[in-house]
Amino acid sequence: MSFRVGILGATGAVGQTFVELLDGHPLFEITALAASERSAGKPYREAANWIGGIEMPENVGDMIVQACETNLKCDFVFSGLDAGVAGEIEGAFARAGYPVISNARNYRMEPDVPLLIPEVNPGHSALIDRQDWGGSGGFIVTNPNCSTVGLVMALKPLHDAFGIDAVHVVTMQALSGAGYPGVPSLDSLANVVPHIGGEEAKMAAETGKLLGALTDDGIEMADATISAQCNRVPVLDGHMECVSVRLKKPATAEEVARVMDSFEGPLAGMGLPTAPSQPVRVFTDERFPQPRRHARAAGGMQVSVGKVQDCPVLGVKFVVLSHNTIRGAAGGAILNAELLNAQGRLVHRTEAVVAA
Repeated sequence: MSFRVGILGATGAVGQTFVELLDGHPLFEITALAASERSAGKPYREAANWIGGIEMPENVGDMIVQACETNLKCDFVFSGLDAGVAGEIEGAFARAGYPVISNARNYRMEPDVPLLIPEVNPGHSALIDRQDWGGSGGFIVTNPNCSTVGLVMALKPLHDAFGIDAVHVVTMQALSGAGYPGVPSLDSLANVVPHIGGEEAKMAAETGKLLGALTDDGIEMADATISAQCNRVPVLDGHMECVSVRLKKPATAEEVARVMDSFEGPLAGMGLPTAPSQPVRVFTDERFPQPRRHARAAGGMQVSVGKVQDCPVLGVKFVVLSHNTIRGAAGGAILNAELLNAQGRLVHRTEAVVAA
């Protein structure tokens, strides 16, 4: 039986990506769409300025958008809310008994909230058991910042095989990562903007938590030093990152490439619908990866790596590409939900519970 899903912030760019990716999903069915009060009461096709790469799915067009209030008829909610409002609204839903699977930054670094990439740290979902939202059964799980996801997916196999001492990363981030309407045209066209507010600090902190170890006291942060420089570039979809790494156990570029390309992760054999069969693909063609060609690999869920080389400064360097609105946002949150279901952490809620 499918889980009934609500989407908070359904009219925004991330919310629309949730709608697109959940169309035809074998486990999850959209039963509630929620957004700001100015959208509430309107059919979704009128409330949403649809910017997706495909037509709006027919089954949601006539659904009436509701306010983000805790009376939605669903088993759990995905949140694509803006960080300016997400903290209060997501907390209210958790207190009302809803599992909240969030793309917003507000709760990512809270000590009892899992920050999850299923191929990287699925065991961190145990932090749910430490959350206290008033005994309602609600909880919050988050996925990382879109630029962090590709970096950590590439680092995880190296962290396991060699240990990571230091990382320097320079990002070239797509315009879609800024949402809609996003970056003004006179700033974005034929230009590079070397500033994305808060992005560099998020990459450093979130990487430490994702690669950290679950202990009796919470997450022991990984001790790798992370230095990030983030740039917005005139590309529609796909964040590129130039990464240099100093490993604790030295390895050649060939060894590093082999370890990343052969990485299976802990999801192998679990049959999660959104999980790519090969989480990280390493290209040998020095021209690849490229956003236009490879951002949507494996439905946008695969991370692509290329130009793995020896680095005279830190030891090894490479290029990483990931789809920012799929792998780095809505698709990553959906995969989190699939993992939580496989772990038995999602339940079908009765109408009586929802009403309460």
